Amino acid sequence: MFRFTILVLFCCAVSISTGLVKKRSASHSGEYGGTGGMRFSQATNQLDGPITALKIWADSSYIIGLQVQYGEEWSDLVGSSTGELGTIELRPGEDFTHVSGKADSYIRKLKFLTNFGRRFSFGGDEGTSFIAHPLFKKAVLSYFSGRAGAIIDAISFHWNVKQENKQDSEY
Repeated sequence: MFRFTILVLFCCAVSISTGLVKKRSASHSGEYGGTGGMRFSQATNQLDGPITALKIWADSSYIIGLQVQYGEEWSDLVGSSTGELGTIELRPGEDFTHVSGKADSYIRKLKFLTNFGRRFSFGGDEGTSFIAHPLFKKAVLSYFSGRAGAIIDAISFHWNVKQENKQDSEY
């Protein structure tokens, strides 16, 4: 009888403790690139909403600048606004699910893939290839961090499970 009581108490303790464990939903990919430049993080920008658009300045060799729209608000420009400007406007319910690229001492190329199957590519073809994706199902790109000076030296991608939103589910 004593063993049975101990077994019941153990099972109750396990079920209580597993109920208190919070399921993880965030992950991080990177840092890809070099060690130069000043650190930046757009962690607080994600509080304005999900990523809705990107502006990327690039030439045939480098990713020069990055600006991200979170909800309706634009982040500060990271890097500089020289080179050719490329813009991505996401559709309602669309998110970035994978990012790949090339890097060495700088970010040379960025390629974005969305959950709608759209692909966008910026920059050149030199450097070492990388692939960034979330660790958890249904996670999407939620913000960027890295290092930048006159161009983007290094970049990291931060992923989180997207909170369902009435506006997204109406489309």
